[in-house]
Amino acid sequence: MRDKSKIASLPVKTSPEITVSVIIPTHNRAHTITRALDSVYNQTFKPTEVIVVDDGSTDETRAVLSSYKDLTVLHQDNQGVSSARNTAINHAQSTWLAFLDSDDEWLPEKLMYQVEFIKHYQEARICHCDEIWIRNGKRVNPANRHEKSGGWIYPDCLPLCVISPSAVMIHREIFEKIGLFDAALPACEDYDLWLRICSQWPVSFIDRHLLKKYGGHEDQLSKRFVAMDRFRIHALLKILRTDKLNTGYRQATIYTLQNKLTIYLNGLYKRDRHAEAEQILESVTDLIPLDQLRNQLNIRESIDGETTV
Repeated sequence: MRDKSKIASLPVKTSPEITVSVIIPTHNRAHTITRALDSVYNQTFKPTEVIVVDDGSTDETRAVLSSYKDLTVLHQDNQGVSSARNTAINHAQSTWLAFLDSDDEWLPEKLMYQVEFIKHYQEARICHCDEIWIRNGKRVNPANRHEKSGGWIYPDCLPLCVISPSAVMIHREIFEKIGLFDAALPACEDYDLWLRICSQWPVSFIDRHLLKKYGGHEDQLSKRFVAMDRFRIHALLKILRTDKLNTGYRQATIYTLQNKLTIYLNGLYKRDRHAEAEQILESVTDLIPLDQLRNQLNIRESIDGETTV
């Protein structure tokens, strides 16, 4: 396991030269946006600005937001969470950008610890923290595969997301160099971004639970879309077709892509969606030999009766 960056020994103080814009995308979450916003205004380190992008809400979100002072609210037609975040990034004035999903909640010292860290480690460009999971109103323990860490964590990012958007602060320079969230992805847009970032920068990690991450509700993207790996496959293909990966990272990415393709394509074949599966196979022949992938599919079909799309 990689060493975790800790700041327990650092003095507790604010850093006025560091500016932070808080970015909150929301869609029809009038019932949770107050909790998220209150957690921002209760921070011991006060951000430079707080930006909420209302992504075409049709509930009482607009009325709830109107009760807050010193809040920048941007309205747009419903275009998805990536577009909403990108709108806020383009509007933000600060050097550092801190993201918060509208159903999550920061603990009061979250920004303070991150600002104090980046003040002492000025080379840092992305910093995240540990989190508390709340599912259906009860605290639960995340599985080991969700354990957070820091350093060059690109290999850890390949199977699944290991950074939560609500836990992260990102220097504006990163977005200027690699671009924004991929608005073409309806889900796993964070997975795509972490691949692009972590292939080029080490990640700073604060080993403290500074975020409450809520789950189990029906409007989560993971509940709206089945077969989330299809979006991860898209992200893996995208980064493999760039020149941003060193040899080791590229080999690890191809290995992960093969595994995810095998599972996903087996599911398509088992549901007689052969044309769709064949189209995907043909689209990856520049990265994986077709015969090699077909052989894997034949093996998996004979031993894995539980594969689903």
